[in-house]
Amino acid sequence: MLYELHNWEGGPSFVRVFQYVTMRTIGGAATAFTLSMILGPSMIRWLTRLKVGQAVRDDEVLAMQRSKAGTPTMGGLLIIVTVVISSFLWAKPGNVFVLLTVATMVWMGAIGFVDDYLKVKHKTSKGLAGRWKLILQATWVMIAFGFILNHPDLKLEIGKLMLPFLKDPVIQDMGLPFTFVFMLLVMVGATNAVNLTDGLDGLAIGCSNSVAVAYLVMAYAAGHRVFADYLQVPYIADAGEIAVFFGCLLGAGLGFLWFNCHPARVFMGDTGSLALGGAIAMGAILIKQELVLILVGGVFVMEALSVVLQVASFKMTGKRIFRCSPIHHHFEMKAREDAERAGRDVEVVETMVTIRFWILSIIFAIVGIATLKLR
Repeated sequence: MLYELHNWEGGPSFVRVFQYVTMRTIGGAATAFTLSMILGPSMIRWLTRLKVGQAVRDDEVLAMQRSKAGTPTMGGLLIIVTVVISSFLWAKPGNVFVLLTVATMVWMGAIGFVDDYLKVKHKTSKGLAGRWKLILQATWVMIAFGFILNHPDLKLEIGKLMLPFLKDPVIQDMGLPFTFVFMLLVMVGATNAVNLTDGLDGLAIGCSNSVAVAYLVMAYAAGHRVFADYLQVPYIADAGEIAVFFGCLLGAGLGFLWFNCHPARVFMGDTGSLALGGAIAMGAILIKQELVLILVGGVFVMEALSVVLQVASFKMTGKRIFRCSPIHHHFEMKAREDAERAGRDVEVVETMVTIRFWILSIIFAIVGIATLKLR
């Protein structure tokens, strides 16, 4: 909406800055953060009154996690609301990239909301059945895929398969069936990986912030003809608006982290984790940097892979590879035992593990950005 101000004839000269993606990205981030700080306390009180507290499994391995039972969940609503409002204000009106990314975030957030609601309603850690999550996620991918095929510019790019460190597509056209399956795998993988990472205060949102910064840079490069040519990445007209979206996502993420850092006053729940994963995945798909997500989202990959390996090992051998999965709980348990043996304060263990995962996430994000140049 604010983008249109640069066409204001006779208006003050400073409104011309609203035509620049960089300015609107910064503005979007600042707006989302400010809205989070304003709306956050009220939303936490509202969720507390509704008694939508976190449910913890009876067989939860970590006893310290039980102390979190009752903390308001569904806090992902704060992320979604602030991102949607900020994107509406700062992104170019009607931009197909922003519309698809925002719509994906809302759809995936709605799936997560239903899951969180069922957990609260039945006071259990089991919510929406996995098959229904997959069906609903696949439904949205079908809708988005159909929309992309009806857009002339997006249709030309969607079938290409790009690999990190390579300047040209390894496959020029994957064909409709494989393109759809690939898009579905990216979407499902990202949403569930972020969901698995959401197990410690501030962990998932902190890592998501690093990913948002990386894709902000990549989206800006993809939408800037000079930079795209120089970096030898696919140039996609108007894709730079996705940078504005990721700026809004970063601001909302930092604002949510204010309330989600240890000890958390609110959890994002599946409402937030599925929304974040879906938005990141769609942004990556639209700028043809899907496989770079494996590098940029390295922490998410570690978390998901640890669960897969743990389940596979237990079913095949009856033995577990990790003390507990996802892997952040493995490190939390070991760090807690080390702290108890050394007589150190065990209350700081969760924060220590979280910050170390943030460091890894920042390193992975830098490596992902580096792939733009190393081609």
